Amino acid sequence: MVLQSLNSRIFDDASQYATKWLRKLPHVIWCLRTQKSRATGYTPFFLVYSSEAILPTDVAFGALWIQYYEEGEAGKSRQVDIDSLEEHRVAALIQHVQHEQ
Repeated sequence: MVLQSLNSRIFDDASQYATKWLRKLPHVIWCLRTQKSRATGYTPFFLVYSSEAILPTDVAFGALWIQYYEEGEAGKSRQVDIDSLEEHRVAALIQHVQHEQ
């Protein structure tokens, strides 16, 4: 998936674009980590950190969930996310198995 994404962003002429892939790699990895998987229904970022990533566009354009952020509520919500992470992982595993069948 990484190579396919890089190929779509870089031309084949290696002499002119020899290091372009290196500059594009972090963007490709970020996209893959924050994109929902059809197989699991979750993003890889969520399955690792038990929280969705805050996208730069959310901050730049003031998404509603960024505007109404409250520190106290965020701590409680974070603890609930951590407590339910195992349930989400099991649900992702079940959905992945169904997707494979």
